[in-house]
Amino acid sequence: MTATITSLPDKVWAALDTVVDPELDEPVTDLGFVRSVDIDDHGVSVHLRLPTSFCAPNFAYLMASDAQDALKEVPGIGRVVVELDDHHDSPKINAGLAAEAGYQGTFGTEARESLDELRATFKKKAHTAAMERSLQRLLKSNPDLRVEDLGSVQLADLPPTKTTEALLRRREAIGLPASDDAPVMVTEDGTPVPDEQIPIKLKFARVARVSIDGNSHYCRGLLATRYSDAEGGDMSTRITDSRSAL
Repeated sequence: MTATITSLPDKVWAALDTVVDPELDEPVTDLGFVRSVDIDDHGVSVHLRLPTSFCAPNFAYLMASDAQDALKEVPGIGRVVVELDDHHDSPKINAGLAAEAGYQGTFGTEARESLDELRATFKKKAHTAAMERSLQRLLKSNPDLRVEDLGSVQLADLPPTKTTEALLRRREAIGLPASDDAPVMVTEDGTPVPDEQIPIKLKFARVARVSIDGNSHYCRGLLATRYSDAEGGDMSTRITDSRSAL
């Protein structure tokens, strides 16, 4: 049963939960990147933090911009302010967000690629990793299934687990079919992988998955090291709601 979200802080948190780190493929809420949420009569102010001051500026801007866009969709929220703390480009990013200047308006000639291209690249990588997780779990649960046979595996053959649900979301994000008879082992554009190429393609997919998992673990460690002392050991998000009751 799906829980009904009624309070404003819960709605704000649900909005932030839709914002993902493009490289780690996880919500910023789960990663601990949301430092504080303050709701008052005028609107909401959110501060974000990252594992290092030198995280890629385009990634940093993307997450902050996505948070701003997600929060604007919360009914009745009012003014939305999102600020990125302690990044070497914080002044530029925060000024660009406040002016709603967009990515290229914020970074000017430094913006060599569009955010859409960046999103597309990492959505495809996230799908590759999710596909590998699903197929490896299937191999482990079916000892008679060989790697060379994975080309015949269809979505309906996957068990109804969170891993499968995650794969379906990644497929939808890049426009791949989600019908029961759709093959699981496909390229980024949805082309089925020929049987003879499946072993090497699966190895490449494993590299992508290990890279994402490893970076996620590494970033969590960096974030805790950077902020645990400054936050008095409490890395949880500080949420305040001082909005007057109507």
